[in-house]
Amino acid sequence: MNKSLYLYTFVAALGGLLFGYDTAVINGAIPFFTEHFGLTDAMKGWAVSSALIGCVVGALAVGKPGDYFGRRLVLRALALLFLISALGSGLAWSFSSFVIFRVIGGLAIGGASVLSPLYITEIAPAAYRGRLAVTFQLAIVTGILVAFFSDYLLLNTGINNWRWMFVSGALPALVFFVLLFFVSQSPRWLVMKGDIVQARQVLREVNPETETEQLIKEIQNSVNTEVLGKSVYLFKKPYLKLVMIGIAIGMFNQFTGINIVMYYATDIFRTAGFSTDSAILQTVIIGCTNLIFTLIAMRIIDKIGRKRMLLTGSIGMTFFLALFAVAFISGMKSILLVVMLIGFVAFFASSQGAVIWVLLSEMFPNNIRARGASIGSFSHWFFNAITVFLFPTVAAYFSNGKGIGYIFLFYAVATFISFFFFRKFLFETKGKTLEEM
Repeated sequence: MNKSLYLYTFVAALGGLLFGYDTAVINGAIPFFTEHFGLTDAMKGWAVSSALIGCVVGALAVGKPGDYFGRRLVLRALALLFLISALGSGLAWSFSSFVIFRVIGGLAIGGASVLSPLYITEIAPAAYRGRLAVTFQLAIVTGILVAFFSDYLLLNTGINNWRWMFVSGALPALVFFVLLFFVSQSPRWLVMKGDIVQARQVLREVNPETETEQLIKEIQNSVNTEVLGKSVYLFKKPYLKLVMIGIAIGMFNQFTGINIVMYYATDIFRTAGFSTDSAILQTVIIGCTNLIFTLIAMRIIDKIGRKRMLLTGSIGMTFFLALFAVAFISGMKSILLVVMLIGFVAFFASSQGAVIWVLLSEMFPNNIRARGASIGSFSHWFFNAITVFLFPTVAAYFSNGKGIGYIFLFYAVATFISFFFFRKFLFETKGKTLEEM
């Protein structure tokens, strides 16, 4: 791997860092903007999930522009949306304006969740594709950790601390926008647009050891211009099965409950009896766990494969989710609750967390890759939005805080079911070029 490949991967992965930062920064801000705006449980759920409405729309809508204008140009537009959202959310003058700017941020997150890993996948050599694509997830968990840590550092900055938490996301958004002027278009997109000369140059730049002419011919042979132009083919053979698998992958990812932990960990720990300061500090510990085990996944994904990681992770997550659920329902209020969530996050980060964006960006053929990945990502954000919106209301429905335990029991069952789905329907993609698949 050479400097250009590292640079292009790093820049694209910054979309993941903003993805993680923008989704997690709200965690520490919840108690403060809830008090500032005087929100009910339902309104608090809407405040958190409103960004996810943007994520759903952004993920579903970005496929066609990504195919028409190219991954790089659309990523620049998304970087500007990240910037507008960070500044607007922090300066919001009313609850309605706050929600609007969070939705704008959601559009950026949804779009980046499709195009950033897609760009990395399309420039990466087959032997390193898993490792490089996982840098997107590594950037996400880094963004989450930085957001948690920023929330903790800004905790005692006064009554406007929650505003500074959101505004702090403007700097990485600006850096992302500027650096996107220093990367090339995706070589596979260039071939699909007929710019063979530029595609050849980019391929030689990022992977000088490859048989460039042979790879270009393989890409050309894999492209069906009729399918490229019409989305209806996504729902016909031979593509329909892949699309349905992509939708299921996004759904099962959210039915682990990972984003409930990332958005509501502070509230969960406060319900369990911890102070606000202690609860926010524990989210930093969870963020560190997420980062460490993502690094481990990055080292092993191209060695042991995507499918085995998913199967192992499903069993480990089920175990810790079930333990946490039973402990919460029984009324346990101790540091063991934190340990159980750490165990869950460790298994998630080393399996589904690392694998989902890799799979969604590589499992679809060139003809439908951007649009197929868009639908898989849409599924992820759709179920994310539903679960995050309903969580405060469902949790409050049961007395003594036991609702949280019942919710996590549901996630334990769903994650156990995912084991059998992955074993039956997923195929291994490690070490194969995108065209071979």
